[in-house]
Amino acid sequence: MTVVETQVQYSSYMMTTTGEYMIQEDDWDRDLLLDPAWEKQQRKTFTAWCNSHLRKAGTQIENIEEDFRNGLKLMLLLEVISGERLPKPDKGKMRFHKIANVNKALDYISSKGVKLVSIGAEEIVDGNVKMTLGMIWTIILRFAIQDISVEETSAKEGLLLWCQRKTAPYRNVNVQNFHISWKDGLALCALIHRHRPDLIDYSKLRKDDPIGNLNTAFEVAEKYLDIPKMLDAEDIVNTPKPDEKAIMTYVSCFYHAFAGAEQAETAANRICKVLAVNQENEKLMEEYEKLASELLEWIQRTIPWLENRVAEQTMHAMQQKLEDFRDYRRVHKPPKVQEKCQLEINFNTLQTKLRLSNRPAFMPSEGKMVSDIANAWKGLEQVEKGYEEWLLIEIRRLERLDHLAEKFKQKSTLHESWTTGKEELLSQKDYESASLMEIRALMRKHEAFESDLAAHQDRVEQIAAIAQELNELDFYDAATINARCQGICDQWDNLGTLTQKRRESLERVEKLWETIDQLYLEFAKRAAPFNNWMDGAMEDLQDMFIVHSIEEIQSLITAHDQFKATLPEADKERMAIMGIHTEILKIAQTYGIKVVGVNPYTVLSPQDLSNKWEAVKQLVPMRDQMLQEEVARQQSNERLRRQFGAQSNIIGPWIQTKMEEISHVSIDIVSSLEEQMSNLKTYEQNIINYKSNIDKLEGDHQLSQEGLIFDNKHTNYTMEHVRVGWEQLLTTIARTINEIENQILTRDAKGISQEQLNEFRASFNHFDRKRNGMMDPDDFRACLISMGYDLGEVEFARIMTLVDPNNTGVVTFQAFIDFMTRETAETDTAEQVMASFKILASDKAYITVEELRRELPPEQAEYCISRMTKYMSGEAPPGALDYISFSSALYGESDL
Repeated sequence: MTVVETQVQYSSYMMTTTGEYMIQEDDWDRDLLLDPAWEKQQRKTFTAWCNSHLRKAGTQIENIEEDFRNGLKLMLLLEVISGERLPKPDKGKMRFHKIANVNKALDYISSKGVKLVSIGAEEIVDGNVKMTLGMIWTIILRFAIQDISVEETSAKEGLLLWCQRKTAPYRNVNVQNFHISWKDGLALCALIHRHRPDLIDYSKLRKDDPIGNLNTAFEVAEKYLDIPKMLDAEDIVNTPKPDEKAIMTYVSCFYHAFAGAEQAETAANRICKVLAVNQENEKLMEEYEKLASELLEWIQRTIPWLENRVAEQTMHAMQQKLEDFRDYRRVHKPPKVQEKCQLEINFNTLQTKLRLSNRPAFMPSEGKMVSDIANAWKGLEQVEKGYEEWLLIEIRRLERLDHLAEKFKQKSTLHESWTTGKEELLSQKDYESASLMEIRALMRKHEAFESDLAAHQDRVEQIAAIAQELNELDFYDAATINARCQGICDQWDNLGTLTQKRRESLERVEKLWETIDQLYLEFAKRAAPFNNWMDGAMEDLQDMFIVHSIEEIQSLITAHDQFKATLPEADKERMAIMGIHTEILKIAQTYGIKVVGVNPYTVLSPQDLSNKWEAVKQLVPMRDQMLQEEVARQQSNERLRRQFGAQSNIIGPWIQTKMEEISHVSIDIVSSLEEQMSNLKTYEQNIINYKSNIDKLEGDHQLSQEGLIFDNKHTNYTMEHVRVGWEQLLTTIARTINEIENQILTRDAKGISQEQLNEFRASFNHFDRKRNGMMDPDDFRACLISMGYDLGEVEFARIMTLVDPNNTGVVTFQAFIDFMTRETAETDTAEQVMASFKILASDKAYITVEELRRELPPEQAEYCISRMTKYMSGEAPPGALDYISFSSALYGESDL
């Protein structure tokens, strides 16, 4: 910048700390001259500006430093622009009269909050150009520029922001200051075109024709806008940096000329803001309805599936049902839990936005309230729990049935094998042609059979008992079991009858026979029970078993060890029986008795006993192996129990601890809401990161169920407890974050300070006597009284309808915050919206479609046209719309 350019800043305009405006001289010598080009622009501009006001009083000035010297026209200028009367001027022409008049004008300027420094009446009377121009600039700033306000800026900054906003859409225009940004004339043309597009064809203007552009703007402004020409195009173009004060003075005339349009734009902006809030709320309502419908439909589809308790006939089919249920718990339900949580969050956010925008609360469609969805979800979980219990009971029942059916089959096969040929044997009449020895042998043989028959009575009773239990447990193939059992019982009855008849026949001829070989008889009598013992031992050694704990398998091992302890005694009995047979052979050989080789009293041979004994000895180690394998399986199950117990005993308390920590964060009054939100976000991330522990526990739980482990003494936590706690933890953190977000939204929207929120929280916590995040009506009344409210019964009842519209009997913290913010902040009202529409309608009681489309953006204009009803009055033109009822509907019960 050159010395001349620097010196042109002969005075600066500033506001003092007391709010007064003040003129100060620069550090340069006050006698230095202004830049000639700037002085010329200021002379012309300030002269034209003064004349634009003086002509209203029927006068004007020609020379700015000469015509104000006597103070008369200066006082007249101030009266015109202020609309106020100044003290009566002195009539004399002496110097002291002129100084008195100028002092009256300067005193009036000072009375308007402007502190003049180094400007005295003597300089003005003496025709000091620098002081005179500085004084006029002070007047322009105070009465033409000071009151300009755009958003939160005022005066020069406000005027500059206004120019930037108005010229932003125009090509080749970039207003950054009040000097070189105006040299090409496009900015002035853009201002005119923005408000009066009918006066200038902006598309025909060229950036390389600045003089033409400036003259076009000057001529149009003077002719159509009543703004006098205050500048010369050649002076502006030929000056490297046009005078800022001259440009500001001229541009301020445009601002005041278009002030009416600015008011309409402000009104349009208010309407757009209100409509945008309404449209956003409608979108949130539609999204809530859609999500609620989908979730309820899913619950309604799922419950019948869980209520279907038709049992399958096989273990495989029931295990498939259990696997389908696990798929539902792992895959299908978790997304729905998230949807339910998100639905509650969306509902709370929507209600908060409606309260903040002074709209009525959102009432979902019938059956789609949050409470309706919660009840439906509760019903789903109750059915779900019952379904899982039923599955496990059915699997146990089928497991028991399979075991019993196999046991029935094994015992029936053994029994049928034993009875094969017995009826034919008992029906023989071989005694009619037998010798005495043979008859007596037949008698002893029959006695041995009777002994054997009595020994098998227990097996038949066991078969019948198993069949009865299978019927009681509703075995799917009970008909086959019953038929086979009935056949065995009928056959057993027939055997008893035949045995009795044969005994009677043998007893009739017994007195005919006297001699009997005692050794054969003793062998038969001792061999039969020993053989029966071996049959029972083989049956027990091959008997299937089912256990669920190490204690149970240990009990079987103990019983088996006790059995093995009897083997030496049994071996002695076997050797004794075999000794009888040896004695028979010895006697026969000693006395030359011819032995046929077959014991006439029994079908059992020593070889049979030896073979069966070998079979028993082979079954013992096989039984040992089976028991040890079951021990290994039960030990594996015990490890699963301990592993699950160890994890669940960590996870369960961790979930409870996090719930308590989240509760403490939500009632913290020391930290700011942002700090609470940050802490909650950290908790939320920690919870998400902890999900892998839940998944691992789910895996252990699945292994336990696959191993048919149904109890665990190492923990009090079941997987259901952990799942419910985890879901509650996720829901609690999401709800708490949403509550803090709503508090931040309330604080920012209502201008509530952090200290006020802390005070509200402290009051709420003090009267929340149960420490459950809610106050009952008596505590709420005490809280209001402590805060200075004078409450009667009617007033308190009115307040309760605001904070507890659903009559739940409690006041939540969010409802308390909403009530307190309504008491301390302002919101848009229906009356304000009506007043805005009235400005757009030029004070008419109705508004036309054309006015809406001209003043509002297309989207908001079409929204109003589609929602407004026709204005019913005779004087209104066709198509007139009723904006009054529309504004009322925005803040009342309506379908808008």
